[in-house]
Amino acid sequence: MKYLFILAAAFFFSSCGGTKKKEDTGTYAANAVQKTPLEQSVSRGKEIYGELCVTCHLPNGKGVPGAFPPLHPSDWLVNKRKESIHAVKYGLKGEILVNGMSYNNVMLPLGLSDQEVADVMNYTIQKWNTGAMVTEEEVKAVKK
Repeated sequence: MKYLFILAAAFFFSSCGGTKKKEDTGTYAANAVQKTPLEQSVSRGKEIYGELCVTCHLPNGKGVPGAFPPLHPSDWLVNKRKESIHAVKYGLKGEILVNGMSYNNVMLPLGLSDQEVADVMNYTIQKWNTGAMVTEEEVKAVKK
């Protein structure tokens, strides 16, 4: 009987601590560092890149010489921002010069929303190049 009482008491006291965990979780969540809009966009863009772009431009962004241009680094991506957005949004056909090398292949439209285009652009710019954040509004302004 004595052991049964001790076991019941131990169970009772161990089950009473549940509310403290909820308070701790709430405090932790309140103190968590929020990502900036650019960081959020880059994070989303990384997923898009991994699903759609990695096949041609490779995981390291180096592309395939003569076939698929590099994004790591890419003077075309940085210096021809509007054209880069247009290529991601609508596809690309015809010759381009990237880092001094000619590429003349076809990039099909990827069917991305304006926000997704901005996100994948932000990922490639922030990961392997330098430049300002691409916004959804900037992508919307690029017409076919």
